[in-house]
Amino acid sequence: MPSVYQLKSAFSDLLRPVTNRLAAKGVSANQVTVAAMVGSIVLAVGLYLAQIFLQSSPLIWLLVPVWMFIRMAMNNIDGMLAREHNMATPLGAILNEMGDVISDSALFLMFACLPGVNSPLLVLLTLLAIMSEMIGVVAVQIGASRRYDGPSGKSDRAVFFGLLATLYAFGVPLEGWTTWVLALINLLLLLTIFNRARAALAELKSA
Repeated sequence: MPSVYQLKSAFSDLLRPVTNRLAAKGVSANQVTVAAMVGSIVLAVGLYLAQIFLQSSPLIWLLVPVWMFIRMAMNNIDGMLAREHNMATPLGAILNEMGDVISDSALFLMFACLPGVNSPLLVLLTLLAIMSEMIGVVAVQIGASRRYDGPSGKSDRAVFFGLLATLYAFGVPLEGWTTWVLALINLLLLLTIFNRARAALAELKSA
Protein backbone atom coordinates (compact mmCIF):
# COMPACT_ATOMS: atom_id res chain seq x y z
CA MET A 1 0.00 0.00 0.00
CA PRO A 2 1.16 3.60 -0.57
CA SER A 3 3.68 4.84 1.99
CA VAL A 4 6.22 7.63 2.34
CA TYR A 5 8.76 4.81 2.78
CA GLN A 6 8.57 4.22 -0.99
CA LEU A 7 10.47 7.50 -1.47
CA LYS A 8 13.43 6.15 0.52
CA SER A 9 15.50 5.21 -2.52
CA ALA A 10 15.37 8.71 -4.03
CA PHE A 11 16.04 10.27 -0.61
CA SER A 12 19.04 7.98 -0.14
CA ASP A 13 20.48 9.07 -3.48
CA LEU A 14 20.34 12.70 -2.34
CA LEU A 15 22.05 11.85 0.94
CA ARG A 16 24.79 9.63 -0.51
CA PRO A 17 27.38 12.43 -0.91
CA VAL A 18 26.90 13.42 2.74
CA THR A 19 27.12 9.77 3.77
CA ASN A 20 30.37 9.32 1.86
CA ARG A 21 31.90 12.38 3.51
CA LEU A 22 30.90 11.14 6.97
CA ALA A 23 32.42 7.75 6.25
CA ALA A 24 35.64 9.43 5.10
CA LYS A 25 35.78 11.33 8.39
CA GLY A 26 35.44 8.10 10.38
CA VAL A 27 31.85 8.59 11.55
CA SER A 28 30.26 5.19 12.22
CA ALA A 29 26.72 4.03 11.55
CA ASN A 30 26.23 3.36 15.26
CA GLN A 31 27.23 6.91 16.15
CA VAL A 32 24.60 8.31 13.79
CA THR A 33 21.97 5.91 15.18
CA VAL A 34 22.67 6.88 18.78
CA ALA A 35 22.76 10.58 17.90
CA ALA A 36 19.30 10.32 16.31
CA MET A 37 17.91 8.58 19.39
CA VAL A 38 19.47 11.02 21.87
CA GLY A 39 18.32 14.00 19.82
CA SER A 40 14.76 12.68 19.76
CA ILE A 41 14.67 12.15 23.51
CA VAL A 42 16.16 15.58 24.24
CA LEU A 43 13.67 17.32 21.95
CA ALA A 44 10.70 15.39 23.35
CA VAL A 45 11.60 16.06 26.99
CA GLY A 46 12.49 19.67 26.28
CA LEU A 47 9.24 20.48 24.48
CA TYR A 48 7.15 18.65 27.05
CA LEU A 49 8.73 20.55 29.95
CA ALA A 50 8.57 23.85 28.08
CA GLN A 51 4.87 23.35 27.39
CA ILE A 52 3.96 22.26 30.93
CA PHE A 53 6.13 24.52 33.06
CA LEU A 54 7.25 27.46 30.92
CA GLN A 55 4.14 28.07 28.81
CA SER A 56 6.44 28.68 25.87
CA SER A 57 5.36 30.13 22.52
CA PRO A 58 3.64 27.59 20.25
CA LEU A 59 6.18 28.51 17.58
CA ILE A 60 8.77 26.41 19.40
CA TRP A 61 6.89 23.35 18.09
CA LEU A 62 8.23 24.16 14.63
CA LEU A 63 11.31 22.34 15.88
CA VAL A 64 9.34 19.10 15.48
CA PRO A 65 8.99 19.00 11.67
CA VAL A 66 12.59 20.19 11.35
CA TRP A 67 13.80 17.39 13.60
CA MET A 68 11.54 14.79 11.94
CA PHE A 69 13.21 15.60 8.63
CA ILE A 70 16.71 15.53 10.14
CA ARG A 71 15.96 12.25 11.87
CA MET A 72 14.67 10.64 8.66
CA ALA A 73 17.90 11.75 6.99
CA MET A 74 19.97 10.29 9.83
CA ASN A 75 18.05 7.02 9.64
CA ASN A 76 18.88 6.79 5.96
CA ILE A 77 22.49 7.74 6.52
CA ASP A 78 23.14 5.15 9.23
CA GLY A 79 21.67 2.47 6.96
CA MET A 80 23.84 3.49 4.03
CA LEU A 81 26.93 3.63 6.25
CA ALA A 82 26.18 0.10 7.39
CA ARG A 83 25.41 -1.32 3.93
CA GLU A 84 27.74 0.62 1.65
CA HIS A 85 30.73 1.19 3.93
CA ASN A 86 30.93 -2.20 5.65
CA MET A 87 29.82 -0.91 9.07
CA ALA A 88 27.02 -3.42 9.67
CA THR A 89 27.33 -5.12 13.07
CA PRO A 90 24.99 -7.10 15.34
CA LEU A 91 25.14 -4.23 17.84
CA GLY A 92 24.17 -1.83 15.08
CA ALA A 93 21.11 -3.90 14.23
CA ILE A 94 20.00 -3.82 17.86
CA LEU A 95 20.64 -0.09 18.19
CA ASN A 96 18.79 0.62 14.96
CA GLU A 97 15.61 -1.21 15.95
CA MET A 98 15.61 -0.12 19.60
CA GLY A 99 16.59 3.43 18.74
CA ASP A 100 13.69 3.82 16.35
CA VAL A 101 11.14 2.52 18.85
CA ILE A 102 12.48 4.66 21.70
CA SER A 103 12.65 7.77 19.52
CA ASP A 104 9.14 7.28 18.13
CA SER A 105 7.67 6.68 21.57
CA ALA A 106 9.27 9.80 23.03
CA LEU A 107 8.29 12.02 20.09
CA PHE A 108 4.70 10.76 19.97
CA LEU A 109 3.98 10.86 23.69
CA MET A 110 5.21 14.44 24.08
CA PHE A 111 2.08 15.53 22.19
CA ALA A 112 0.01 14.53 25.21
CA CYS A 113 0.87 17.92 26.74
CA LEU A 114 -0.91 19.83 23.98
CA PRO A 115 -4.49 21.01 24.56
CA GLY A 116 -7.08 19.05 22.61
CA VAL A 117 -4.98 15.94 22.02
CA ASN A 118 -6.68 12.71 23.11
CA SER A 119 -4.08 11.10 25.39
CA PRO A 120 -5.57 7.56 25.48
CA LEU A 121 -5.64 7.43 21.67
CA LEU A 122 -2.10 8.81 21.58
CA VAL A 123 -0.88 6.10 23.94
CA LEU A 124 -2.68 3.46 21.89
CA LEU A 125 -1.07 4.82 18.73
CA THR A 126 2.35 4.57 20.37
CA LEU A 127 1.74 0.96 21.40
CA LEU A 128 0.46 -0.01 17.96
CA ALA A 129 3.47 1.68 16.35
CA ILE A 130 5.76 -0.44 18.54
CA MET A 131 3.80 -3.56 17.58
CA SER A 132 4.07 -2.72 13.87
CA GLU A 133 7.85 -2.44 14.14
CA MET A 134 7.97 -5.66 16.18
CA ILE A 135 6.10 -7.48 13.41
CA GLY A 136 8.62 -6.12 10.92
CA VAL A 137 11.48 -7.57 12.97
CA VAL A 138 9.71 -10.87 13.69
CA ALA A 139 9.50 -11.36 9.92
CA VAL A 140 13.29 -11.71 9.91
CA GLN A 141 13.15 -14.16 12.80
CA ILE A 142 10.88 -16.51 10.85
CA GLY A 143 13.06 -16.32 7.74
CA ALA A 144 11.46 -13.51 5.71
CA SER A 145 12.88 -10.05 5.00
CA ARG A 146 12.44 -7.06 7.31
CA ARG A 147 8.96 -5.80 6.51
CA TYR A 148 8.27 -2.08 6.01
CA ASP A 149 4.78 -2.33 4.50
CA GLY A 150 2.31 0.53 5.00
CA PRO A 151 0.01 2.29 5.09
CA SER A 152 1.28 3.69 8.39
CA GLY A 153 5.00 3.15 8.47
CA LYS A 154 7.62 5.07 10.41
CA SER A 155 7.99 7.79 7.78
CA ASP A 156 4.24 8.22 7.43
CA ARG A 157 3.89 8.73 11.17
CA ALA A 158 6.75 11.22 11.18
CA VAL A 159 5.01 13.26 8.47
CA PHE A 160 1.74 13.29 10.42
CA PHE A 161 3.26 14.41 13.71
CA GLY A 162 5.42 16.98 11.96
CA LEU A 163 2.27 18.41 10.34
CA LEU A 164 0.39 18.31 13.65
CA ALA A 165 3.16 20.27 15.36
CA THR A 166 3.22 22.80 12.52
CA LEU A 167 -0.54 23.40 12.71
CA TYR A 168 -0.34 23.90 16.47
CA ALA A 169 2.61 26.28 16.07
CA PHE A 170 0.55 28.49 13.77
CA GLY A 171 -2.44 28.57 16.09
CA VAL A 172 -4.75 25.92 14.65
CA PRO A 173 -6.94 24.54 17.50
CA LEU A 174 -6.45 20.81 18.02
CA GLU A 175 -9.71 20.09 19.84
CA GLY A 176 -12.11 17.68 18.18
CA TRP A 177 -10.61 16.89 14.80
CA THR A 178 -7.36 15.43 16.13
CA THR A 179 -9.32 12.76 18.00
CA TRP A 180 -10.77 11.51 14.73
CA VAL A 181 -7.40 11.65 13.00
CA LEU A 182 -5.68 9.73 15.81
CA ALA A 183 -8.44 7.13 15.65
CA LEU A 184 -7.91 6.83 11.89
CA ILE A 185 -4.16 6.42 12.31
CA ASN A 186 -4.76 3.70 14.88
CA LEU A 187 -6.91 1.86 12.33
CA LEU A 188 -4.20 2.31 9.70
CA LEU A 189 -1.65 0.92 12.16
CA LEU A 190 -3.80 -2.17 12.68
CA LEU A 191 -3.88 -2.56 8.90
CA THR A 192 -0.11 -2.06 8.78
CA ILE A 193 0.42 -4.83 11.34
CA PHE A 194 -1.82 -7.13 9.32
CA ASN A 195 -0.10 -6.25 6.04
CA ARG A 196 3.37 -6.87 7.44
CA ALA A 197 2.40 -10.22 8.94
CA ARG A 198 0.64 -11.30 5.74
CA ALA A 199 3.53 -10.19 3.52
CA ALA A 200 6.08 -12.03 5.66
CA LEU A 201 4.06 -15.26 5.54
CA ALA A 202 3.48 -14.89 1.79
CA GLU A 203 7.21 -14.38 1.27
CA LEU A 204 7.97 -17.62 3.10
CA LYS A 205 5.30 -19.48 1.17
CA SER A 206 6.69 -18.36 -2.18
CA ALA A 207 10.33 -19.10 -1.27
